Amino acid sequence: MTDSADWLRQPLRGVVGGATAKALGAMGLQSVGDLLDHLPRRYSEHGELSDIGLLQVGEQATVMAKIASVTSRRMRQRKGTICEVVVTDGRHRLSLTYFNQPWLQRQLTVGMRGLFAGTVDSRAGRRQLTHPDFVIFGESASTDSGAASTLDGADEGGDVERDLRMLHEFTGFLIPIYPATAALPTWRIQKAITVLLDTMPDLPELTPEPIAAREGLMSRTDAYRTLHRPRSMDDVRAARRRLAYDEALVLQTVLARRRAALAATATTPRIPAENGLVSAFDVRLPFELTVGQRDVADEIATDLGKTHPMHRLLQGEVGSGKTVVALRAMVTVVDAGGQAALLAPTEVLAQQHFRTITSMLGPLADGGLLGSPPEATRVRLLTGGQSAAARRSTLLDVISGDAGIVVGTHALLEDHVDFFDLGLVVIDEQHRFGVEQREALRAKARTPPHVLVMTATPIPRTVAMTIFGDLDVSTLTELPQGRQTISTHVVPAADRPRYIDRAWERITEEVAKGRQAYVVCPRIGEDSDSPGNSDPPGNSDPPGNSDPPAAGQGGAGDPEQHSVLALARYLADGPLAECRVGVLHGQLPSEAKEAVMSTFTAGEIDVLVATTVIEVGVDVPNASVMVVMDADRFGVSQLHQIRGRVGRGDVAGLCLLVTELPDQSPARERLDAVAATNDGFVLARIDLEQRREGDVLGATQSGVQSSLKVLRAVSDEAIIALARTDAVALVGADPELLSYPDLAAAVALLESDEQAEFLEKS
Repeated sequence: MTDSADWLRQPLRGVVGGATAKALGAMGLQSVGDLLDHLPRRYSEHGELSDIGLLQVGEQATVMAKIASVTSRRMRQRKGTICEVVVTDGRHRLSLTYFNQPWLQRQLTVGMRGLFAGTVDSRAGRRQLTHPDFVIFGESASTDSGAASTLDGADEGGDVERDLRMLHEFTGFLIPIYPATAALPTWRIQKAITVLLDTMPDLPELTPEPIAAREGLMSRTDAYRTLHRPRSMDDVRAARRRLAYDEALVLQTVLARRRAALAATATTPRIPAENGLVSAFDVRLPFELTVGQRDVADEIATDLGKTHPMHRLLQGEVGSGKTVVALRAMVTVVDAGGQAALLAPTEVLAQQHFRTITSMLGPLADGGLLGSPPEATRVRLLTGGQSAAARRSTLLDVISGDAGIVVGTHALLEDHVDFFDLGLVVIDEQHRFGVEQREALRAKARTPPHVLVMTATPIPRTVAMTIFGDLDVSTLTELPQGRQTISTHVVPAADRPRYIDRAWERITEEVAKGRQAYVVCPRIGEDSDSPGNSDPPGNSDPPGNSDPPAAGQGGAGDPEQHSVLALARYLADGPLAECRVGVLHGQLPSEAKEAVMSTFTAGEIDVLVATTVIEVGVDVPNASVMVVMDADRFGVSQLHQIRGRVGRGDVAGLCLLVTELPDQSPARERLDAVAATNDGFVLARIDLEQRREGDVLGATQSGVQSSLKVLRAVSDEAIIALARTDAVALVGADPELLSYPDLAAAVALLESDEQAEFLEKS
């Protein structure tokens, strides 16, 4: 085990040569283990051509294609020649452009097949590669100087002919295509990995032998050899399953140990008083909780009464009523003599929570005031934009314990914020907070507090097991009685400019009926690229032109013009001139944001033009229609959250997704998926299939996921569930994993990794 561990830790410079090691280092590959884990992204069979039609402008691509034509001509504006090679997959064509390499016309001939690697760009509407690297399959005479320049021959002590012979060893089987860069094409990566495979010792076996035998898993060493030198896709699948199970088992073992440690941690149980604040709250509720809400509320109440901390994730569909369930948990802790803190990612959301909580509690939020019920508590708001006097008053109520419920933003995390007895921490939209931020709030409690994290982005079961495996998960799927449906339509503004005009007319019609509307833009405009942008993470506004849209195009215009500030001016002066138009975005001062939202909530603004700062938590029942500009710039789950701001009253909601993209583009397909269903769990799975898990969950949640090389939360549900069961059994029988030293070493490495801290602290 020690020898192989030392081998994996070797720096690449001493193994593959200086120039190659430097290029690999630029890709983040520093050690032998890093390179061994740099697995092929796909495989090509010799003779099988790539689908050129799938190439996207800007991507670093490697394609296997057949040469259809080779031409050379002199440049008009300067000296030299241009050699254009056109390759094909049988249906689509791709241009390869070389400057001042006339000999290529003699070396490359029609009918040759090879690998071509470069960055895809577009010229005159045609996709092309400029000066791509390549290797040609067949006679060695077909080797070109372009390929020779990439093979690092002198540095490695080899030559092009030998490198191609090495590559051709695989041409009878599958050819691995690696994630590559312009400086390091796939065949050069393959050459470096071949050096490793020729010297690789037997690797540590992370999965205990009885489990590997039960599942029929090949050895870890054979799995790596197979993935880098496969003979068939069946071999690839078997090897991938072995490494995926290893990763799942290590992760699930870490999570199982965390759950065991949490269960052994002592805390103060929070049991409400008989006929106290909880009873008064239940009586005061103007509506009946759904069956799902009651069940989850009971689960949480049971957890709060235990002597070890609750650690629960509450997820639910848009509008499923998570807030009232969380509030009941907070009231329970206050009733038991403790305090509850709700941490929100934005001031708009914190203010909305404060308004909702005080409204639901009514007189029960007036603790200490003349005439308030004896069981009442005090609810306070703490944000960075408050006046000094307001902050001082709130801080005094918090440290004295007079404030039972405190709602705030990152201001809650500051050192001078002290609690009297913090018993419950509620994190809303938890994926927007880093590990250190969540831990900073937990550290303000005298004893380990109970923790409830909430997300309005539905999480597929496999992601919950993989990323949140140390939390108990409660899910709300049932919408409260009376919640309206939302009809969603894609508006193809480029093809049918009249449609965007009709969108503004629909808003006018709704306003004439006494209702309100949102218009959402992807950017603020003008100073939107300044460092002070305080919109939610992941929703920052890209810089661009903020001039008003062209009136002749009904506001469609250049997509870069669809900023909040520019579009609000255009609408107020044009198609919505009869409406009262307001503006909301993250760069507004705190008081201004609060004033805008209060005015909109009161019905004094008809149309609110905003960024995604209104994505979650904003609840204006009178808003019935929403227009999302440049909707293709948003993710599937984010669009689902945004449209959840309408249809919250007594009329059905309407959401119009405006895009300039053509029908067949991938982004347009995402919009069609959103329009096809209101089921957030279906959309979350689609989102996850289209993007990496870490991207979906947010950067602060992707620590462990970014270290996974094979395991995928969507496709590996069975593997994850099996590994979870096995991990619980292993930890239960041998908590220190003394019988499994290789697994214990891998677990220790993951636990010590800074990227895995969220498993302990989230």
